[in-house]
Amino acid sequence: MATWNSRGLRGSALEELINFTNDTYLKNHLALIQKIPTPITPIKIDRETRHITLAYFDKKSTVDYIGVIQGIPVCFDAKETAVDTFPLQNIHAHQISFMSDFEQQKGIAFIILHYTARNEYYYLPYCDIIKFWERSEKGGRKSFTYEEIDKTYRIHMSKGVMLHYLEALQKDILQRDWE
Repeated sequence: MATWNSRGLRGSALEELINFTNDTYLKNHLALIQKIPTPITPIKIDRETRHITLAYFDKKSTVDYIGVIQGIPVCFDAKETAVDTFPLQNIHAHQISFMSDFEQQKGIAFIILHYTARNEYYYLPYCDIIKFWERSEKGGRKSFTYEEIDKTYRIHMSKGVMLHYLEALQKDILQRDWE
C-alpha cells in the first residue's frame, strides 16, 4: 500500500499550476472546477503540530478534478513524466472506467500531461487515452510516446492564465460528433 509521503505528492507542482488556473477561471466566471481529495487513513499524527506524518490511501479515487465549464461537465487527471514515454500503468483501470462512464453521460474527460524534461504541457482527450489503453489491453505497447500525442493540444500560458487548458478543451469540443 502506498503512503502519501512517498508517492502522493508527485505532481504537486503541476497540481498547483492547475489549481491556480482553476482559481483564475472561477474569478472570471469561466468554470467551476474542484480538486477531488484522495481519501486517506492517518497512521501517525504529530501531537504538537497535529499534522499527519504518515497515512495510507483509503480507497481508489476517481480523477483529480471534476467540475463544469460553461455548462459542460468535465473531469480530468493530472499526470507527469520525466521522459518521452508515458507508462499506462500510471493510469489506473478504475480511472479509465470512471472517465468512460463520464463520457457516456455527455461529459468530457481528459488528462493534463506535463513532460517535465521538455517543460511542455498537453491536453490528452479521452478518445486518445482510450486508444492507447485498448492497444495495451490487446497485448500492444504498455505506454505511449511523446511522438504519438497530438501536438495541437499543447497547453500554453495565455491571457494571463498559467495553464490555459480551455483552449485545448474548445478544440476537443469542436472535433466531437455530438449526437
